[in-house]
Amino acid sequence: MSVWNEIKLVINEEDIEFVEGILYTFDVKGISLEDPKDITGREQGPLTWDFADLNIFEYDENHAVMKAYFNVDEDIEEIIDEIKKKIVIARENGLSISDVMITSLEVHEEDWANEWKKYYKPLHIGSRFVIKPLWEEYEAKEGEIILHMDPGMAFGTGTHETTRMCLEAIDKYSSEKDRVFDIGTGSGILAIAAAKLGAREVIGVDLDIVAVASAKENVEHNQLKNVQILKGNLLDVVEGKADLVVANIIAEVIKYITSDVKKVLKDKGIFIASGIIKEKEEFVKEELSLHGFIIKDVKREGEWVCIISEANHA
Repeated sequence: MSVWNEIKLVINEEDIEFVEGILYTFDVKGISLEDPKDITGREQGPLTWDFADLNIFEYDENHAVMKAYFNVDEDIEEIIDEIKKKIVIARENGLSISDVMITSLEVHEEDWANEWKKYYKPLHIGSRFVIKPLWEEYEAKEGEIILHMDPGMAFGTGTHETTRMCLEAIDKYSSEKDRVFDIGTGSGILAIAAAKLGAREVIGVDLDIVAVASAKENVEHNQLKNVQILKGNLLDVVEGKADLVVANIIAEVIKYITSDVKKVLKDKGIFIASGIIKEKEEFVKEELSLHGFIIKDVKREGEWVCIISEANHA
């Protein structure tokens, strides 16, 4: 039986994506997230949860517990020191990150391999989407669009604000027969959603080979023939133009790719950009305006922003 190093981080719920991003800069083998607020909210909602372990309630509802798993031969103390340094640097750059409590221990593989699945349950997003883990039973209601997902190690479960806002924006701004590009596709959740809304062709791209593999598997789980998942940079792997481009990344990367996005978008095409902390909203808007994009809508949830803009080739 394999033994793994587990790092447990108690974090503010608003810092979930940031901390997850830090963890993925290391050779992490798996990440689980336990969020008390998600649990209590869904216990009172229309979907049923079934828990064997509710120890996370020792923390208040504004905190979540993130667990990351590494090979046993990794220098775990060095990784923890690097995590702390990255948090300090982020604060020095103006990002508001709450204190993080970090502990570590060795665990056996069977203890964690499926642990996170207990906390990933059917989830309603917007008026139509239901994100359904493969291992969960759920009977679809009329008008619901079911996304069958197994995110594995890739980002994009639907629980984070940025993913939710992107899904809602895709629902609002996409049209049947659209050609859609999903940059930084992660688990493939946004690409799959676009296809299920009627897009004629969807291409998801990611630089992470783990994400590409995860997204391809999820496309198969949803039995979609019109979705391609490719590894690489946008302009290197796609041809032709899109009606809609979505990128749930971070503000700095969105700034970097904005000129490329304009090249691949049709005139009046829609660009949905998220993964943007609220302090970077104007930073991204300025870059979009610089390249002729017209801001159509801005969604805000917690510390996060989703900007919807329209390409203008005039």
